[in-house]
Amino acid sequence: MRQNSEFMQTEAEERLMEMKVIGITGGVGSGKSRVLAYLEDVYGAVICQMDETARALQEKGTRCFDRIVESFGTGILDRQGELDRAALGSIVFANEEKMRQLNGIVHPEVIREVERDIRSNAEKGKRLYVVEAALLPDVGKELCDELWYIYADENVRRERLKASRGYTDDRISQMIKSQPGEERFRSACSVVIDNSGDFENTKKQIGDNLQL
Repeated sequence: MRQNSEFMQTEAEERLMEMKVIGITGGVGSGKSRVLAYLEDVYGAVICQMDETARALQEKGTRCFDRIVESFGTGILDRQGELDRAALGSIVFANEEKMRQLNGIVHPEVIREVERDIRSNAEKGKRLYVVEAALLPDVGKELCDELWYIYADENVRRERLKASRGYTDDRISQMIKSQPGEERFRSACSVVIDNSGDFENTKKQIGDNLQL
């Protein structure tokens, strides 16, 4: 039995080695969602958006939820007993120490869950796994074989956000300010995809850089 177990473990490790894990990052409005959809549709990539993973891990009844309530009190809950994200946000965005405290609870849980999902999909024989998060240069990069920066000119990003989400210039400026700057993205990433113009050009850049 021990030999069989070792064989299965070795096989799982080999499949993990065969899987390529790409981290997709970039500022708001850069077009990451369209790139993700293209990678999924054309290359069969498994897509993981870390913000969605974090949200799921903070639902009522989870260990993460319990630790957040223990740290920040019941005043961050709504009438249904779920996290009131606006109330929590008003606390952490006004206090860097509180933000670090929240991140210290959530980020390790997210990393563990994404790592588990990567292994699970590798065992199923998947060849490409894509992790997306604006904060990847700082959180989760260790999960990835390489990081891709999806770049777009700021004016292009602003126009996209106004057209698709109806955001004001002030709100867009606040969102851009809250994320890593272009220099940080470029220094952390080995691949830069310029998604400022026609998406056909973006597709070509993806194909040129994706070696499976």
